[in-house]
Formats: sequence, C-alpha cells, structure tokens
Amino acid sequence: MESQVIMIVPVVLCGGSGTRLWPRSRAAKPKPFISLLGDETLYQATLQRCSDRDRFAPPMVVIGERHLEFAKPQAAQIAPDAQFVVEPIGRNTAPAIALAALALDEDDVMLVCPSDHHIVDTQAFQDTAQAAGRLASDDWLVAFGIAATAPETGYGYIRRGDPLGEGHQVHSFVEKPDLETALGFLAQGGYAWNGGIFAFRAGFFLSELTKYRPDMAAAARAAFEQRDPESEDIRPAAAQFGTIASESVDYALMENTDRAAMVDVSMGWSDIGNWDALLLQRKSPDADNLIVGPGEIIGASGSMIDSDGPHVTLIGADDIVVVIDRDDVLVTSRNAVQRVGEAARCKKS
Repeated sequence: MESQVIMIVPVVLCGGSGTRLWPRSRAAKPKPFISLLGDETLYQATLQRCSDRDRFAPPMVVIGERHLEFAKPQAAQIAPDAQFVVEPIGRNTAPAIALAALALDEDDVMLVCPSDHHIVDTQAFQDTAQAAGRLASDDWLVAFGIAATAPETGYGYIRRGDPLGEGHQVHSFVEKPDLETALGFLAQGGYAWNGGIFAFRAGFFLSELTKYRPDMAAAARAAFEQRDPESEDIRPAAAQFGTIASESVDYALMENTDRAAMVDVSMGWSDIGNWDALLLQRKSPDADNLIVGPGEIIGASGSMIDSDGPHVTLIGADDIVVVIDRDDVLVTSRNAVQRVGEAARCKKS
C-alpha cells in the first residue's frame, strides 16, 4: 500500500557568522548566500529541494535583518511564495524554530533545514522528508540520521534505538567524539551523523519546548504576539526575544524529550563546514588537485587554489589550501582548516 503523502512546511534556518570558509565567506555575506558549488548558492539549492508544491508548502525562512538583502532576491526565482521570519537578534536554533512554529498552524508538519548544506541525492532527501513527516504527524520529534561514511570528529552522532515505523526511536544523542570513539562507532554500527535536519508537528514542538524550556517558550510566544503589525515579514518584538538564552534545539529539546525519533538516509550530505570539506565536494575522484580561478599547481597533490583575481602558483606543497578574496589571502594545510576562525582578520570581516 502506498504511503500517505504529508504536506510539509520547509523551515529554512539562515544563521551563523560564516567564519569557517573565510575569506570567501564572511559575517556580512556568509556561506549560504555565495556560489561555492556551481551557479546556485547553497541557500537556493535548499529551496530548490523543497520546490515541489505537491509535497512542500511555501517555505518559511528564519533569518537576521542584515542578510535579507541576499535571501529575498535569491529566493525570488525559486520560491516567490516564501515567508520570512526576521529575528531581531540571533539566539541559536531552538528559539528560531519556535518562532516558525508559532507562525504555523499547530497541525502543520515542519521540516527544519539548515540553509548551507550540500545534498547530492534530492530524491533520497524528499523521500526521507516524507517518512520523517509521517512520524512527526504522530507526535515524534524526528531527526535525519545521516549515513556515517567516515569517522568524523566534527559531527554529533545519533545512536539508533528500537524500530519505529519507517525509522527508529533515538537511543541517545552523542557529542562530537574523538577519533578513537568515532572509529568505534563505525565499527560497531548503529550510529548515524546528526546533520541538524528535523521534522516536527508545530504544536507538539511548542508543547515539548514549554515542558523542557518554559522560559524560552514563553518569551518566544511573547515576542511573536507583539510582532510588528505593519511589516510584510514576521518581525518579533526585540525586547521580548532578546531575553531568550541562546540554545540549540539539540540541547534544549532533542536530548531531553522521550519522543525523539530518527529516520536513516544516505543522500550525499555535507555541511561544507570548512575548506577541506569543500575541496572534497568540488574535486573529481581522479583529480590530484583543484584550481578555481587563475592558478597553477606543480609537483603537488591534494591541494586547492581558489582565487578571485591574482594568479597563484603552488609548487611542491601537498594538501595545502590557498584562498584569495579581495585583499585577504588564506594559506592553510588541510589538516588545520578547523582553525580558520582563529584568524584576526576573520574575526573582523
């Protein structure tokens, strides 16, 4: 028997400071809104994956004021029906999702999607969204459990529990592990990456948030109820929203609720979290190096040049990333890309 089709409301979260891909990505124009993989931005690709109006309702984009100038024009060709929730200040994912839930009907199933992830297999994403939506409509808080293909230490993990419909109950959420622990997860099986994609029924999300974070739920509701009545966008009241503690949905809710579930998916996912991750997505398997813009690599392998102007010549240096953006130059080994955010210029950009 064919499974029931659930109408899903995409909730696209646009946050973050863009520092991990500095200098190409900056706080003023972060990763979701720049073209890194082809002509589309990651934000546009997120909207495109949810553009089938037989399965996805018009999206709701939660975003800060300073990035509206990018988000609205980029959405116009793909999702002209998008609704924008403008956060007066960033307070992490739990309050952002709460604002979206308050703007929806309580029985709406919302699919929370970060705006800056890369997904190769759109069909697998859409099929998994439906499976997650069916569980969410039965009042489960559902996470995408992304197939763990490497012992990544930069991701949180989800441990599968008992089978549940098209997915599993969550046994536990696991913090970012060290390498030895991550290798153990892969050897043991039963673990998936937590990619930050979730499905909730809006009313149930708010009831669970009220149970575990009553102050946050109350402040979010007050900010929403006192939103600007003159704006075409949803603009919550800054005074009330500003009282909320900054907390992720994982910490605030998913690790506390007894209604956490997961659906497994293999969809060629990456959060493009640093220059090494971007290199791996850009480079063909048979290529030694990657050059974007003017450049030349001689006698080296595993390296990347990404320049917006000056010609770069790299000789005899394996596993090096060189990025030039306007007046800023980044040179880093691939095993140190996680430290890009420490750069003084990065913090000022």
